[in-house]
Amino acid sequence: MSAAQHMNVAMMTSGGLAPCLSSSVAYLIEFWASALKEGKIGGLTIRMYFDGYKGVLTGDSTVIAPEIYDECSCLHDMGGSPIGNSRVKLTNVKDCMARGFVKEGETPLEVAAQQLIKDGINVIHTIGGDDTNTQAAELSKYILEKHGGKVVVVGMPKTIDNDVYPIVQTFGADTAAEQGAIFFKNVVSESSANPRMLIIHEVMGRDSGYLTAATARKYRDGMKSAKFTGPGFTTTAKSRDIHAVWIPEVSLDIAEEGKRLKKVMDENGCVNVFLSEGAGVEEIVAEMEANGEEVPRDAFGHVSLAKINPGVYFSKRLAGLVGAEKTLVQKSGYFARAAASNTFDRKLIKDCAQEGVASAIAGVSGCMGQDEDKEGTPIRAIEFERIKGGKPFNAEFPWFKEMQAEIGM
Repeated sequence: MSAAQHMNVAMMTSGGLAPCLSSSVAYLIEFWASALKEGKIGGLTIRMYFDGYKGVLTGDSTVIAPEIYDECSCLHDMGGSPIGNSRVKLTNVKDCMARGFVKEGETPLEVAAQQLIKDGINVIHTIGGDDTNTQAAELSKYILEKHGGKVVVVGMPKTIDNDVYPIVQTFGADTAAEQGAIFFKNVVSESSANPRMLIIHEVMGRDSGYLTAATARKYRDGMKSAKFTGPGFTTTAKSRDIHAVWIPEVSLDIAEEGKRLKKVMDENGCVNVFLSEGAGVEEIVAEMEANGEEVPRDAFGHVSLAKINPGVYFSKRLAGLVGAEKTLVQKSGYFARAAASNTFDRKLIKDCAQEGVASAIAGVSGCMGQDEDKEGTPIRAIEFERIKGGKPFNAEFPWFKEMQAEIGM
């Protein structure tokens, strides 16, 4: 693109929350404003579409006044999204019609394309997971093929699951793990509220056990600096430790785990389990379908994990095996994903935003991230056709194997 060109830049956040949305918006505004000051572009308009693709379909947006660009740095201290999220699939015509985003006879892709053309958008930053970014690529392709226009799409990879190919680390995942550990540091005290207590800490993660494993790691790292009294007290390092980490990538024999954890219960008066919400989902879905029950799914066809409650399912099965007198299932997901970005994530977001703006000015579309298929894992605009969700956690990582051994799994 020409350095003299006035850039109409749009941003939207989509999908579930993650501790990166506000910082992503802040850094993108900062680097676009810098590009204008440095003469890399001839002019700048920044438009925010509200509530993800819903805002694009309905034309619900606002232009950010240039005089407040510098003030947007305050967004770094905020969790959530400063412009709202939603789960909308542009190719799911039925769902878009049912929700009133398009009229009968309209297609969401055409409606969205017309809105971007009407607003004169040159670049759109889609801050979301693999679904959000691949849809944006489809929209850009549609505009080029059907209307002969070009919209550069530069995605920012948001997901606390850290499960996007071929990206080393997605935004918000490290912060979510840190916050999940903080959450459990308080919840674990409930093990002292009742004899023979079973606590299931359910952690978000549809296809990947990354967040569960990373949260357990951060919690146990924090435990290493904790001090405990000598004999005479029931609260010990062992009673506050994690006794099992169940993730989709590691097969689970509930009967055998029950035998092992029964001994833990007998010795410590409690059992603490970290459960990835994606662990055992196939088993739960199969049981529901066998019973003739409808499996709840979202607009993308994903099983609605919050509605099938994996934590409750496993707690019922495990409680009897370990002889629990009381069971507590606690979900850290909403607490963890709503936090502001930590130092690690802010650095990653900043680096990707800086490269993302440069890529957009150069007219190159892609999803920003550390490309694990390239030597040195450089941050670059990764081609959208290579972006795919569902990347499993590598359960062979030495730190994870060491943690399993320490726990006794």
